[in-house]
Amino acid sequence: MPLAAELDLPLFDHTDVALRGDRYRDAMANLRGHEGWLAANPFGFTVLDRESGEFFLRTKEAVFPGLTIAELFTIEDGPLHEEIVKNIININGDDHRRLRNLVNPALSPRAVDRYRPAMRGFLTQLLDALGADGRTEFIESFAKPYPSLVIAEVMGAPLEDAPRLHHWSNVIQRQFDPTSLMTNRAEIEQAVAEFYAYEDELIARRRAGGDRIPGDDLISALIKAEEAGDRLSDDELRNLVLNILVGGVDTSQSQLAHAIRLLAARPDQWELLRSDPRALASAAVDEALRFEPITPFTARILTDEVEHRGVTFPAGSIVLVSAWHANREQVEPDRFDLTAERGGARLLTFGAGIHYCVGANLARAEMQEGLAFLAERVSSLAVDGDPEFGTPSGIYGLETLPLKLDLA
Repeated sequence: MPLAAELDLPLFDHTDVALRGDRYRDAMANLRGHEGWLAANPFGFTVLDRESGEFFLRTKEAVFPGLTIAELFTIEDGPLHEEIVKNIININGDDHRRLRNLVNPALSPRAVDRYRPAMRGFLTQLLDALGADGRTEFIESFAKPYPSLVIAEVMGAPLEDAPRLHHWSNVIQRQFDPTSLMTNRAEIEQAVAEFYAYEDELIARRRAGGDRIPGDDLISALIKAEEAGDRLSDDELRNLVLNILVGGVDTSQSQLAHAIRLLAARPDQWELLRSDPRALASAAVDEALRFEPITPFTARILTDEVEHRGVTFPAGSIVLVSAWHANREQVEPDRFDLTAERGGARLLTFGAGIHYCVGANLARAEMQEGLAFLAERVSSLAVDGDPEFGTPSGIYGLETLPLKLDLA
């Protein structure tokens, strides 16, 4: 059985800073044209189909490489080390199952639904603040503040703290980008320390009765579960809250922005959504998650030798799962289409297996409310200049998205 390193594979460097916009999409499409299921990257291998993606995301012999990254960068103590070691994505086995069982009820579809009225209120507030001519930079005026306000509501934090929450989330998220760890490590460390101090005060107020009804926010729900007898330490509580913050701001901002960009470039799809916003918002969200996943590559490192499809991967191999390619499997023609029957194929945008995104229900609800609200209030929208794209290494987002909106 051949070693993966012995195969003649196409090389794809997902860290290339030039991979933005059209160049990124062309490169991914060219890789899709490759007949095999595997490619090489500067760190290891990239799998390109759903079967292999599911396998490496679910196998017990693969873990998220967060602890390996900490070792490589000699992150041995301090707040960032604590955050990495106690991040739920780096915890496996019984402890992971216990933590997921504690947090899942607080972020179930039913639990998340109670935040929808607040989401609609934030959306109204943001849209009403737009200029009379309808021209706006969508990221700064809408996509950036919206999930920050939602996460403040979910945490039970004061809404005026939303900009700070966005800043901390944005900076702490950079721990997953090796380049940022090399150049901005002190800033990341500071953001983790600042957020720990902030949430410690918030948790203390909740424990003391605070200024909200116990149980109507994530922190109160976790405290309530703890007091009911479940095993949740103070460190676990504060790190679960940090995990929700880091995973629930940049991601929602980026996915909503891409969804709006895709719809703005396709007036027929926008008109279709406007014909029945509440009924079609879910389909629009699913199609945006499929067509432009903001987590195009999910990393795993093998803890043991693995054989898959006649290929041997040694222990220590780093494998990237390409959601971009897996989401397009058996989709022809590959176009953004709200009415297309996709056959219920599983999307890998939120991952798979035990580390499936814990905040997926919240992210879907935010996007559904955002798209439905805008479709109800905006008769037409168009891109009003060149968007500025980020890179696909980490969260694939938009730096700017100038739009022209005509209000209904």
